[in-house]
Order: sequence, then structure tokens, then C-alpha cells
Amino acid sequence: MKKYSLRFTLLSTQALGAGNYLLKLQLPEAAGTFPAMAAGQFVQVAVPRGFVLLRRPISICNVYPERRELWLLIGRVGQGTSILTGLADGTELDLLIPLGNTFSVEGVERPLLVGGGVGIAPMLFLARTFAERGVRPTILLGGRTAGHIVLREEFAALGDVYYTTDSGELGVEGRVTDHPILHEGSFDRVFTCGPKVMMIAVAKVAEARGIDCEVSLENSMVCGIGACLCCVEDLEGKGNTCVCTEGPVFNSKLVKKD
Repeated sequence: MKKYSLRFTLLSTQALGAGNYLLKLQLPEAAGTFPAMAAGQFVQVAVPRGFVLLRRPISICNVYPERRELWLLIGRVGQGTSILTGLADGTELDLLIPLGNTFSVEGVERPLLVGGGVGIAPMLFLARTFAERGVRPTILLGGRTAGHIVLREEFAALGDVYYTTDSGELGVEGRVTDHPILHEGSFDRVFTCGPKVMMIAVAKVAEARGIDCEVSLENSMVCGIGACLCCVEDLEGKGNTCVCTEGPVFNSKLVKKD
């Protein structure tokens, strides 16, 4: 899939709560063809104003080619993301797009999508991908509180959604691995993105049940093209591997769980 350096225009920034923001971007007609993208890929966003030199890797949350529109879900955690989530509408943003590999959806008829934190971003794009293929996915989302689980209406329009919260105020109390659907549901593949400890726990359950599982690693991807080696992960049978170029999506059996 071809990669581009394109300047998108910021249409809006929506505060979703718990430090999460949804940025809606549009590619101007003059910029040329809207690039093809697939669930699991990410972009590298240049932070404007010159205060932060390095681009920020952000998972693709949703894409609407007919509107030339791209959604990015960003958690405000540092200087770079604070700048990105505080920009005025109409600001131009330079993106390297699309980067990384994709989730494996071919032949999957009973998918379970598990997301936590901003790791729910690629799960929304993946849920829409399945819905457009005529497959209604099962979706399990976890967060500290109900306020930490965002875009719930968007997910509910695409699949059957279940929740866990540490506080117990939404869905099952506890972590995603405490929800019965993960242990009892009939699935032919599990897809997960979120904190690494969560993904490993989900993968262990899936593997114990004999279900294929794919994880989307969120290592620090500074350059996005495999040059800086900041995102290297020591994988089973592969050794040190650049997540930004070989991933971020991997079969869970490659990820060391110690």
C-alpha cells in the first residue's frame, strides 16, 4: 500500500472526556487522491508550531473516503498531544499516511474485538470494516470508569457491545478478562489493542481456547519507517523486530508473555 505525505485540514476537535479527543480531518481536493487505508494502520502526525520536533504516531480510528475524511482518537498525555488536541479548526496538519500493516479479516465470520484506553481507536475502524462485509462483530471495551470508554454510540451501531469498568459503573466490574463473553463466546478470531498487559491477558485466554488472536502493539514509534529503532520488540522466533514496519499488528503467539 502506497505511503503519502499529505496535508489534511482539521475540521473539528471534540472533547470526549477523560482526556480523550476526537479529531476529524479532511483532505482538500487539491491535494489529490484520497489514500487507501485499512484497519490496524496508523499515521505519523507532525506537531505544528515547532515546539515538538518528532511526529506523533496515531492509530487510524475511522475513514470516510467519500467525504475525504479521517478520524483520529488522541489521548492528551504530553506536550505533543496537548498541542494537537488544542488546535483551532482549519489548522493544516502534515501526515505520513498510511503506515504499518493491517488486521487479518479474510474468512473471519465470528470476530471478537477487544479494546482498552485509546486502543479502542483501531477497533472502531475494524468494526466498521466487518460491518461493511456483512459481519456483525462482538465488541468488548474496557476502561477505568464509564467516562473512559468513548465512542460508545459509534460502536453500538456496528456490533454487539459489552463493557467492563474498574469501577463497575458500566458493564462487568473488573478487567476485560473478567467478562464472561471472552471465556464463553464462540469466535474464530480475537483482535485486541490497548495497554500491553491487557493484550497479553486477552491473548492468553484466546490461545488457551484455541482461538487465533491478533494484537496491535503500541510501542514508541518515533519515525514510523524503521530508521530510529525506538519501537523494536523482541518477538518469539523473530528476535528484535521494528513494530512500525513489520507491525503494529502481530499474531499473539509471537509476543512474549513473561
